[in-house]
Amino acid sequence: MKLLLAEDEAAMSEALADILAYHNYMTDTVSDGEAALWYAQNGVYDGIVLDIMMPKMDGLEVLKQLRREGNRTPILLLTAKSEVESRILGLNLGADDYLPKPFAMEEFLARVRAMLRRRETYTPDVAVYGNISLDRNACLLRREERKIPMSRLETRLMELFMLNPGIYFTAEKILERVWGYDTEAQAGTVWVYISYLRRKLSELEADVKIISKRNVGYALEAEP
Repeated sequence: MKLLLAEDEAAMSEALADILAYHNYMTDTVSDGEAALWYAQNGVYDGIVLDIMMPKMDGLEVLKQLRREGNRTPILLLTAKSEVESRILGLNLGADDYLPKPFAMEEFLARVRAMLRRRETYTPDVAVYGNISLDRNACLLRREERKIPMSRLETRLMELFMLNPGIYFTAEKILERVWGYDTEAQAGTVWVYISYLRRKLSELEADVKIISKRNVGYALEAEP
């Protein structure tokens, strides 16, 4: 699952991003409200973690604008203990939950999981296509009793394909969706990871394959 994390305190942002990555969440991080709004408007996220007090535009303004535009992505607000009125306003504006600072990382993860469970369209932890399944939490690709461990990036890439079968993604779009907007990785990196996935699909004798079309991109399709 992919999250947008908007937090202007560098140490806090790094700590939250690290624990989310450890638990296999993809995360784009930003440090001000304007960037948070732009990423939320132009990216596809399962959930947004939004600090209220941020430069350029505060979290409540970001929340208000997104809900005004019809964006229904679940949003968890991070607030200071004293911001009682802001919490109430945030919930009234359409936030799904709030978490006062300081907080324990275990509670943060629990709130994130609860937020994602309340999405209108639930995405299961195990994705299935053809005769294979992808356990996104355990980073395992399976066919019946056979299973192959995956790296975190391989899991993210396979997730993108399995949740969007038959849809072509350019290398540039894959870099944005899997590695993040700020990545320094090049298109050649995508080709390398595609080759990793093809090899693992072959080992499992999967009835699906990753195909490519010149100047179009890559897609996962069922074999005829």
